[in-house]
Amino acid sequence: PLFDVHLHYNAEDAAFYSPQQIMHKLDRNEISQAAVTSTPSQLAKRLYRQAPERILPLLGVYRNADDKHRWPQDTSLPARLESDLKQGPWRGIGELHLFTQDRHSPVFRRIVELARQYQLPLLLHTDPAVIDTVYDIAPEQPVIWAHAGTFPYPDLVADYLQRYPALSLDLSVRDERIAPGGEIRDDWYELFVTYPDRCMIGVDTYRLARWHNYADAAAKIRHWIGQLPPEVASRLAYENAAAAFKASNRDRQQ
Repeated sequence: PLFDVHLHYNAEDAAFYSPQQIMHKLDRNEISQAAVTSTPSQLAKRLYRQAPERILPLLGVYRNADDKHRWPQDTSLPARLESDLKQGPWRGIGELHLFTQDRHSPVFRRIVELARQYQLPLLLHTDPAVIDTVYDIAPEQPVIWAHAGTFPYPDLVADYLQRYPALSLDLSVRDERIAPGGEIRDDWYELFVTYPDRCMIGVDTYRLARWHNYADAAAKIRHWIGQLPPEVASRLAYENAAAAFKASNRDRQQ
């Protein structure tokens, strides 16, 4: 089984696939659990209600496609976010797209503070400077770095994993970098065996075509994961994500 940490179920997806059809697709591909975000955020809740034991809803902050680019300047966002967090049943915040020039946004700082307050991981699509900024604000904040960052070089991300113990990698849409032609590269292999508890997998259904081709994407992931030592493969496939989100849920209940 796989634990997919990076799924989108946006309005375009919901118009094509019902929640029942999404569950059938996850069944066919042996996806035992999945972290799902959406635009608008209510759609992730809809999937969660369909299968609360399987779907972990992430609170997306975008109301529409334009918000993806302008949210760091939206001073009304933190209040809306806090109101949504109080209503649950959120298990994380994101995916947030943010880059170096906006890393000192007061809106972003407040979101980091809310993530810390509610003890929720952040799913960030971002560059290294933003990761540094997060840990200046909240040194122990769990962050899932989407796509192994905007500069997905094993030596760079290894440096960041060493620097920040609460940082993990989401490896979605990096399969061709990790295993070009299906064969895992030596530098990525070394990263995974050195940090076996810090990496997670995801398909990232960022557009409808990714849902259409979900089976192919999942098969690619399984193919290169199968080239790792079994104990490392099982961590990437499922155990790391399960541990990260169970820890988050446990912290909220204490």
